[in-house]
Amino acid sequence: MTGLSAVLALAAAAALALPAWASGTIRVALVESTRAVDLRGTDVEVIEFGPCETCARPAWRTDVLRATWTGTAIDVDGRPAAALRLRSLRPIRVGGREYPATVEVVRMPGGMAIVNELPLEEYLAGVVRAEAGERWPVEALRAVAIAARTYAAYHRQLNAGKAYHIVASTAHQQYAGRVAAGSPAWGAVLDTSGQVLRWEGELFTAFYHTESGGYTEDPRTVFAAPNMPALRPVVCPFSAGSPHFYWNLDLRLADLGELLRRNGIDVGAVTAIEVAERTPSLRAVAVALRGTRGAVRLRGNDFRRIVGYDTLKSTLFAVAVDGTTARFSGRGYGHGVGLCQWGAKGMAEQGYTARQILEYYYPGAVLGLLDPR
Repeated sequence: MTGLSAVLALAAAAALALPAWASGTIRVALVESTRAVDLRGTDVEVIEFGPCETCARPAWRTDVLRATWTGTAIDVDGRPAAALRLRSLRPIRVGGREYPATVEVVRMPGGMAIVNELPLEEYLAGVVRAEAGERWPVEALRAVAIAARTYAAYHRQLNAGKAYHIVASTAHQQYAGRVAAGSPAWGAVLDTSGQVLRWEGELFTAFYHTESGGYTEDPRTVFAAPNMPALRPVVCPFSAGSPHFYWNLDLRLADLGELLRRNGIDVGAVTAIEVAERTPSLRAVAVALRGTRGAVRLRGNDFRRIVGYDTLKSTLFAVAVDGTTARFSGRGYGHGVGLCQWGAKGMAEQGYTARQILEYYYPGAVLGLLDPR
């Protein structure tokens, strides 16, 4: 047995001593589609799978590996492969960030996905660090950890038969990769080990967002999702100190027209823009645009996606055209559904516990433990 194999065997044995929920893993797409990737580490064990995902070749070791997409296969030093699996006792670096456990390069339609497979709880430490940082009150970090665990466990269940369960981006949850032991993010995960929320006995998509702008939103208006009482809107008076509570954006109409064209929408030069429909919390359900060659009506979320999620912080905005510029003034950051992270911070600073924070933002949801896996 090699040194790496021996340590992996010991790690597996140690995992058996943990509660059943703690031994589960999750597969996280670091990149969903790419044509080239460089992976770096120390004494990395590489397992290549030949013509098929189950045809393994003899393992070999390296510190640097470059994989490219040929259009039909993954190429490593001129050899075609269906997939690669990399393991190391030390973190594996992808795109300037370190990741623990196992990293895989998986063949997908049109490119390669880079997937990190690791224990769920270890993944959550990276999520809490990325989503909430490490300087927030402990009870806020614990609340975020439980919401993130619920969200991850739900998607792991939903996507059980797929190449990966969840994406490391704002499409699902941000993920910082490896987190050092002793980090407050790790502490929040360990303090809430295995705890999740359920509605009527089932896991649900426990959405959360950066800043509500004063009101959370109904998922039916944002995601066209079914009614979910645990995600019903609530007033959020706790986040007024957030740097995202109020914001302004000036966007050149010429730039907006180009963004529309890149997304297959050509109305010519944009001349007018207005919110055509709002939710009860005043978020934009529909945005109407007129131009020199026509007009279009977009869903509020689609308009935000086209402009850029980090550019147009939310759909809770007013807009007016001033000459060649669209001037937006808005509140909040994110889709507005579920837990408001800055609201959780504000509640924790006022002495609320993680349980109380979750009860406020997920009314009627029940706190419990993950089922054995």
